[in-house]
Amino acid sequence: MRVVGIQFAPWEKIYHFDPRKIDLKEGDKVIVKTELGTEMGRVVKMEEMLPEEMDSSRELKPVLRKATAEDFKKVEEKDKQKGKALTYCKELVKKHKLLMKLTDVHFSFDGGRITFAFIAEGKIDFRDLVKDLMRHFQKSIRLQQLGSRDETKIMGDIGPCGRPLCCRKFLKNLGNIVSDLAKTQQVAHRGAERLSGACGRFMCCLAFEQELYEEYAKNLPPLGSTIKTDQGKGEVVGWHVLKQTVDVKIEEDRIIEIPIDKS
Repeated sequence: MRVVGIQFAPWEKIYHFDPRKIDLKEGDKVIVKTELGTEMGRVVKMEEMLPEEMDSSRELKPVLRKATAEDFKKVEEKDKQKGKALTYCKELVKKHKLLMKLTDVHFSFDGGRITFAFIAEGKIDFRDLVKDLMRHFQKSIRLQQLGSRDETKIMGDIGPCGRPLCCRKFLKNLGNIVSDLAKTQQVAHRGAERLSGACGRFMCCLAFEQELYEEYAKNLPPLGSTIKTDQGKGEVVGWHVLKQTVDVKIEEDRIIEIPIDKS
């Protein structure tokens, strides 16, 4: 089944909707009906999904229509209120002595809900804050806690590589980046500082380059295996995945590097 992934804010998760017969492409703005109300979102991906891959507990809601010029004007007017809303919420955060950093605010398209995004270490008891916000705005209030990666995705600019941050430019799902990825890609020796992105965590490129490394690694003989070379038999003691070469110990103190097509 053809589905579209739609995001309502840069820090929101991606939700799937039924595009029906509407001609859509990535980047289009659309109007959808969600469980919380009517929203305008951006199409971030188009994909084919099998029935067993879909969440059977949720009904796949349809895209109502493409956004119109009138819709954009409506959202633009709401966005003008962001500054005041954030300032007021920050005052309340200070009043309630909450250890949280507000990063963004989102007004729902139908005007019935305001979502404040924030960064914090651990859980925050913001019940009193929500009550004050509901009393002031007379709307439903949501507070969404983000991680440091999400904050960088919203506020960041240039990465250590000198290029625009991948998470801002094209990377939609940040996922979980672990140190094992650095080992597979033979960059663990660089140390955590050089492998960290603007967010202070492992760079996301470790994740989306992993598949390529795994594919290339399939061509290489296992570490510890014995192979024949032009200079005799030897033990594979190292890989150079992208170069498609291996280090082979021929003698106790002699290691040579050879392409895999020469082994």
